[in-house]
This record gives sequence, structure tokens and C-alpha cells, in this order.
Amino acid sequence: MNIRPATTNDMSDVLALIQELATFEKEPDAVEVTVEDLIKDGFGEHPLFNVLVAELDNHIIGMALFYNRFSTWKGRTIHLEDLIVTESARGTGAGYALYNEVMNIAKATGVRRVEWVVLNWNEPAINFYKKSGATVLEDWYTVQMDQNGIEQFSQTK
Repeated sequence: MNIRPATTNDMSDVLALIQELATFEKEPDAVEVTVEDLIKDGFGEHPLFNVLVAELDNHIIGMALFYNRFSTWKGRTIHLEDLIVTESARGTGAGYALYNEVMNIAKATGVRRVEWVVLNWNEPAINFYKKSGATVLEDWYTVQMDQNGIEQFSQTK
């Protein structure tokens, strides 16, 4: 297995993994991002994110997408947006290898925290994260406002 930074040529495979994750998370119609968006926003002059891919037999079987953030409490942090291994390749160690590489990057770049979100019903992931030493914050809610909400809110002023 090989873990490496993704290239623009990998973005169709990355998008397929994003779609697979959305389906797994019971939101199959929620993905709006395109291959073009991924290339423009991840590989332009000021990339908004990084992507690692896991390859097995020259096929991409997993990916981890992450980006830098700033915490008023901790300073520089990394947000791990998505980590997925295609269903047929689960159990190969690809997920662990991707997770490990993100943590290695965090250590090498001196960030003070890596954070991510996990669905409360995804027990295998929760158990893995706890076993790895991560803290699962059960008393925090994820809050989001979608594009429609943003537009409606901005019109109420």
C-alpha cells in the first residue's frame, strides 16, 4: 500500500470516494462539489485543502482531506474533513495508514490539535478514534448553515 499526496489527476477518484462517504452517511444527494471545484480549490495558487490518497495495486482505495484552521484556544490546528476507504478495501489497513499520515503531518507542522466530526451512530469509527487516544466530545453540537440559510439570513437584515 502507498500513501501519497493527491494530484489533480486523482480528483475524479477522490470525488467518487466523497460520494461513497455521503451514501454511507445516508446523504447520497448532498454532494454538490465537482471535480473542477476540487482542482480549483485544492490545487490553485492558494489551496484550501490537502488530500492524501491510499493506493493498492495502483488503484486509489481511500483518501483523507484536511485543511489548516486556527483555534482561539490552541492556535494552529488541522481539521480532518473526511477520511474514507472504499468498502471493498476496508480491513486492508488503508484507513489507519491515512489517519497515521495526517497525525504525522500534524506533528511535523507543530499544530496543537487535529479535529474532525464523526456521526454518533458510527460506532466502529468512534471506537477506533477512542482507542487511538482521541477524545470524542459528546457535549458539543455541530452547527451548520447551508447556502439557502445564508441567503435567507442575509435578507433579514
